[in-house]
Amino acid sequence: MDKRRREFETGRTCARAALGRLGRPSAPLLPGRHGEPRWPEGIVGSITHTRGYRGVGVSEAAHAAAIGIDAEPNQPVPGPLLHWVATPDERAEVDALLRASPGVRFDRLLLCAKEAVFKSWFTLTTRRLGFEDVAIELEPAPGSGTFTARLEDAHDRRARLRGRWLLAEGLLITAVVIAVEPSPPSAERLSSRALRH
Repeated sequence: MDKRRREFETGRTCARAALGRLGRPSAPLLPGRHGEPRWPEGIVGSITHTRGYRGVGVSEAAHAAAIGIDAEPNQPVPGPLLHWVATPDERAEVDALLRASPGVRFDRLLLCAKEAVFKSWFTLTTRRLGFEDVAIELEPAPGSGTFTARLEDAHDRRARLRGRWLLAEGLLITAVVIAVEPSPPSAERLSSRALRH
């Protein structure tokens, strides 16, 4: 329990430092109903922690609608966990990628990518996704790459998300940033544009 509390506290310390870089005053980040950090008004962010690493991503809400980050050790997924979190197609893709690039634990990367998607989607919609609700397609490159997430929450416009991943110092790090959608032009702006033409 002490280890988990220390991870929680150091994650929040990193978050306050990140907010300071945005020019925001230091303030406690209280947990929401589901344990998620409640960011100050006008801020979106995400926190991750694993053994020996804490990470935070923050942005002004004017620039990003949601952020999700996750970090995992570049080690095999323990036991039968992959069968619980991955579809048969995902497992087949992971097997092929592991044969082609054995230095990257793509099984763990798949889990890490899903976690980043979960965090960003919850920030955006306050809806929780299950592992079966997200299908990940990994796109590798040496030491880094991208991924695409297809969500079963298909009634929403953002049912397809793009993310990035990185392998550095024995850690797999994933990030998803959901862009702010441009506002549709107002009727007043449309009228004035029509009058000018």
